[in-house]
Amino acid sequence: MKNKIIEVLETIMDPEIGIDVYNLGLIYDIQIIDDNKAKISMGLTTMFCPLAATIPLMIIDQLKEKLNVDVDVDIVYDPPWTPLRMTEKGRAMFKERFGYDIVEMYKQTTQVDKE
Repeated sequence: MKNKIIEVLETIMDPEIGIDVYNLGLIYDIQIIDDNKAKISMGLTTMFCPLAATIPLMIIDQLKEKLNVDVDVDIVYDPPWTPLRMTEKGRAMFKERFGYDIVEMYKQTTQVDKE
């Protein structure tokens, strides 16, 4: 069931970035409670994301419609989202859409891997 949930999550686009919530790395954890119930922990690209209420509702609606799964979506702020959470697919999608590798840019502008 987890794979089916991921397939649905890959159809739910972050409206501002245009990359799906799964490959963007917003999904931190998926717990299967039973055949019709799941719990998802997700982060946001910023604590002040204007879509903080919208994206969880999109997830809830799509999982109910496509898989008949009731899902609780918890937004977590720790750890904060960074581009390092993106999947390789998400990273490639970002590069194609915006013309640069966000992970490499992030590494160059932060202390990541500079020790």
